[in-house]
Amino acid sequence: MIHSPSSPSCSPRHRWKVLAAGVAANAAFSVAFSGIPMTAVLMRTGYQLDNATLGLVLGLMGLGISVSELPWGLLTDRWGDRPVLLTGLGSTAIALVAMALWAAPSAQHIPGLGWLGAGLLLVGLLGGSVNGASGRAVMTWFDAGERGLAMSIRQTAVPLGGGIGALVLPFVALHFGFAALYGLLALLCALSAAMSWAWVHEPPIAPDTPDTPRTRAGVAEAAAMPKKSGPLRDARVWRIVLGIGILCAPQFAVLSFGTVFLHDFGHAGLATITATMVFVQVGAMAMRVWSGRWTDRRRNRPAYLRACSALSVLLFAGLAVLVMAAGTHAADSAALRIALVGQLAASGVCVSAWHGVAYTELATLAGAARAGTALGMANTSVFLVCFITPFSIPHLLALQGWPLVWLAASACALVAMPLLVPRAAAAGQKLAKTALSRST
Repeated sequence: MIHSPSSPSCSPRHRWKVLAAGVAANAAFSVAFSGIPMTAVLMRTGYQLDNATLGLVLGLMGLGISVSELPWGLLTDRWGDRPVLLTGLGSTAIALVAMALWAAPSAQHIPGLGWLGAGLLLVGLLGGSVNGASGRAVMTWFDAGERGLAMSIRQTAVPLGGGIGALVLPFVALHFGFAALYGLLALLCALSAAMSWAWVHEPPIAPDTPDTPRTRAGVAEAAAMPKKSGPLRDARVWRIVLGIGILCAPQFAVLSFGTVFLHDFGHAGLATITATMVFVQVGAMAMRVWSGRWTDRRRNRPAYLRACSALSVLLFAGLAVLVMAAGTHAADSAALRIALVGQLAASGVCVSAWHGVAYTELATLAGAARAGTALGMANTSVFLVCFITPFSIPHLLALQGWPLVWLAASACALVAMPLLVPRAAAAGQKLAKTALSRST
C-alpha cells in the first residue's frame, strides 16, 4: 500500500512509528522463543521430561524459525513488510491458542511429547515472519546515518521480550499453568499485529520517479553499488551469515540452559535465577542501543564486532574455569555462587550485545532492496543454531559436564570472529576512516 508524500502517515516522524511496530512485533515473538526456555525447570517437571528430551523440545521452536526465515524474507522483499507481519503474527496467535487448548499439562492430563513438540515447531514456523519484515522496514524508512541506531533499537526487542519472558512466564506457569502462559503469548502477538496494521506501510515513491528506490539512502546505494545477482549468490553475505549464526551458539546456551545451570549446579533459587536472566536481557538491550549509536558515529562496526567476539571468548572460558574450580561444591560457598551468577550474567550480556551492529552491516552489504532476503538468511543461520544448541548441551553435559559446555561456547565465539570481521574488511575500514579524516 503506497501513500502519497503528503499523507500524515508518511511524515518524517512516521519512521519512528514503523520502528515501534517492528520492535513490538519482535518483542511479542521474543517473549515466546526466549521466554519459554526460562520456564525450563517448570517445563521439565510439568511435562515429565528428562534433560535430553527437554533440549530437543526447546530446540524445535528454533528449528521452525530457521526453516521459515528465508521463505519469509523472500516474501517480504516481494510483498512488503505489512502483509508478512500481519499474516505471521495473526497465525502465530492462533497456533498459541491451539497450544493452550491441547498442549498444556494439567493435574488430570499430561499431553504427549508430539503435541508439545509440534506446537512449538509450528509457532517457530509462523513467528519467523517478524524478523526479516521488521528489519527490511528499518532499511527502507531510515537513512544510512541512522540505520545502526534504528536496527539496534529493533534488535533490543529480542532481549526486551526475553526479559519480559524471564520475569513473567515462570510466575504465570507456576501459579496459573501453561495454558495461561500460551494464552498470554497469543494475546501479545495479536496486539503487535494491531500495531503493524495501524503503522507499517511502505515508504512513499516519488511520483516523478516511480522506479527508483523509496528513500534517499536507497538512491545513494543504487548509484554506488554495482548490479549484482543478490544476497543468495554473494560469498561476503554468506560469510557474515555464518559468523552471526555461530556467535549465537553461546548466547542460546545461556538462554536455553542458563536457568538449568543455575538451578542444578549453582543451587540457586527461583528468585535468583529470574533476576539473573532479566539482568542478561536488560543488559543486552542497553548495550545494543549504545553500540548502534556509537558505531553510527564512529563508523567502526567491524572493530566493534571483533571486540565483542574476543571478549566473549574470554568470558566463557573464564566461566568454564570457574566451574572447574567450583567442582561439586558450588552450593557450599555463597561467594562462589555469586561469582558463578556474575560470570554467567556478564557472559550473557556480552554475547548478546552485537546483534544490531552485525545485522546493520549485513543489510548494508546486501542493499535496502534485498534486506529482507539477507536478514532471512541470517535468521535461518541463527535459529538453526537455536535448534542445535539446546539439543547438543545435554550430550556435552553427559561427556564432561558444565566445563565442556562453556568451553564449547568460548570456541564458537573464537570461530565466529574471522567470519564476521575478515582482515580485508578491517583494513578497508581503516583506509576509509583515513580518507574521510583527510577530506575533512
